[in-house]
Amino acid sequence: MTSRSRQTDRIRELNSRIAELKARLPRHSVPPAMLMEIEDLEEELAQLLSGEKDGDAKSGPGDHA
Repeated sequence: MTSRSRQTDRIRELNSRIAELKARLPRHSVPPAMLMEIEDLEEELAQLLSGEKDGDAKSGPGDHA
């Protein structure tokens, strides 16, 4: 599996997990841990997406197949 396909899979996984957590959010008394998990996942997703936009600029010498 290439680095790009692993990244794409991780992006899909993060999007799915975020959607699942948001769907489970109670209307009242949201647990802080749940909000923190969503924020962490969204932050990781944003980093992956910004890296994807930059292309291979952030990849190291060993990242090319």
